[in-house]
Amino acid sequence: MLLSVLMQAAVASGAIAKLGAAIGAGLVVIGAGLGIGKIGQSAMEAIARQPDAAGDIRNNMIIVAALIEGVALLAVVVCLLILFI
Repeated sequence: MLLSVLMQAAVASGAIAKLGAAIGAGLVVIGAGLGIGKIGQSAMEAIARQPDAAGDIRNNMIIVAALIEGVALLAVVVCLLILFI
Protein backbone atom coordinates (compact mmCIF):
# COMPACT_ATOMS: atom_id res chain seq x y z
CA MET A 1 0.00 0.00 0.00
CA LEU A 2 2.81 2.40 0.86
CA LEU A 3 4.50 1.61 -2.44
CA SER A 4 1.40 2.54 -4.42
CA VAL A 5 1.14 5.86 -2.55
CA LEU A 6 4.80 6.60 -3.28
CA MET A 7 4.34 5.70 -6.95
CA GLN A 8 1.34 8.02 -7.24
CA ALA A 9 3.28 10.86 -5.65
CA ALA A 10 6.25 10.26 -7.94
CA VAL A 11 4.08 10.18 -11.05
CA ALA A 12 2.27 13.34 -10.01
CA SER A 13 5.53 15.22 -9.57
CA GLY A 14 7.09 13.91 -12.77
CA ALA A 15 10.09 12.44 -10.98
CA ILE A 16 9.82 9.16 -12.85
CA ALA A 17 9.85 10.98 -16.18
CA LYS A 18 13.01 12.84 -15.18
CA LEU A 19 14.63 9.65 -13.97
CA GLY A 20 13.72 7.91 -17.22
CA ALA A 21 15.09 10.79 -19.27
CA ALA A 22 18.38 10.74 -17.37
CA ILE A 23 18.76 6.98 -17.72
CA GLY A 24 17.79 7.18 -21.40
CA ALA A 25 20.37 9.86 -22.14
CA GLY A 26 23.05 7.83 -20.38
CA LEU A 27 22.18 4.67 -22.31
CA VAL A 28 22.21 6.55 -25.60
CA VAL A 29 25.68 7.97 -24.96
CA ILE A 30 27.04 4.58 -23.88
CA GLY A 31 25.50 2.87 -26.91
CA ALA A 32 26.84 5.44 -29.33
CA GLY A 33 30.31 5.22 -27.82
CA LEU A 34 30.33 1.44 -28.09
CA GLY A 35 29.00 1.58 -31.64
CA ILE A 36 31.60 4.06 -32.86
CA GLY A 37 34.32 2.07 -31.09
CA LYS A 38 33.19 -1.10 -32.85
CA ILE A 39 33.20 0.71 -36.19
CA GLY A 40 36.77 1.92 -35.58
CA GLN A 41 37.89 -1.57 -34.60
CA SER A 42 36.35 -3.14 -37.68
CA ALA A 43 37.79 -0.45 -39.94
CA MET A 44 41.30 -0.97 -38.57
CA GLU A 45 41.00 -4.72 -39.09
CA ALA A 46 39.75 -4.19 -42.63
CA ILE A 47 42.59 -1.78 -43.43
CA ALA A 48 45.08 -4.29 -42.03
CA ARG A 49 43.69 -6.95 -44.36
CA GLN A 50 43.48 -4.73 -47.45
CA PRO A 51 45.79 -1.71 -47.22
CA ASP A 52 44.96 -0.69 -50.79
CA ALA A 53 41.34 0.03 -49.84
CA ALA A 54 42.23 2.19 -46.83
CA GLY A 55 40.75 5.39 -48.31
CA ASP A 56 37.38 3.83 -49.10
CA ILE A 57 37.19 2.10 -45.73
CA ARG A 58 38.08 5.32 -43.90
CA ASN A 59 35.45 7.32 -45.80
CA ASN A 60 32.75 4.75 -45.08
CA MET A 61 33.79 4.62 -41.42
CA ILE A 62 33.48 8.40 -41.06
CA ILE A 63 30.05 8.43 -42.73
CA VAL A 64 28.68 5.66 -40.52
CA ALA A 65 30.16 7.21 -37.37
CA ALA A 66 28.55 10.55 -38.26
CA LEU A 67 25.18 8.85 -38.75
CA ILE A 68 25.45 7.13 -35.36
CA GLU A 69 26.45 10.38 -33.71
CA GLY A 70 23.50 12.16 -35.32
CA VAL A 71 21.04 9.59 -34.05
CA ALA A 72 22.62 9.74 -30.58
CA LEU A 73 22.36 13.53 -30.55
CA LEU A 74 18.71 13.34 -31.55
CA ALA A 75 18.01 10.85 -28.75
CA VAL A 76 19.79 13.02 -26.17
CA VAL A 77 17.77 16.04 -27.31
CA VAL A 78 14.55 14.06 -26.90
CA CYS A 79 15.64 13.01 -23.41
CA LEU A 80 16.46 16.62 -22.53
CA LEU A 81 13.05 17.74 -23.79
CA ILE A 82 11.41 15.16 -21.56
CA LEU A 83 13.58 16.29 -18.68
CA PHE A 84 12.76 19.99 -18.95
CA ILE A 85 9.17 19.90 -20.25
